[in-house]
Amino acid sequence: QVQLVESGGGLVQAGGSLRLFCAASGSTFISRYAMGWFRQAPGMEREFVAAIRRSGGSIYYADSVKGRFTISRDNAKNTVYLQMNSLKPEDTAVYYCAADSNYGDAYAIESYDYWGQGTQVTVSS
Repeated sequence: QVQLVESGGGLVQAGGSLRLFCAASGSTFISRYAMGWFRQAPGMEREFVAAIRRSGGSIYYADSVKGRFTISRDNAKNTVYLQMNSLKPEDTAVYYCAADSNYGDAYAIESYDYWGQGTQVTVSS
């Protein structure tokens, strides 16, 4: 059973920064998975934010966060990070970490087999 736990969310003013963490627990080793971050705002569909392949050699971003967000991973610590800078009110959402065991389309929700419970990010104007 793959268990992912997100943390680091909170309330921040526009222009501020947050760093999200996705930790794998138990016998899960994230080195086996491509990892992604998605977000879901109230009344909206869940959308892709960023993804990173197992080795970290390939990284993908949604256009809306490119240049502001950075995804990274530390396989030795079994953790994936999402550094979010220059935050905007439209970044407000629940952010989810996900793991892909089959190396599918990094942008597609259906590629991901395992999901965390989410962490709330609220950006005030």
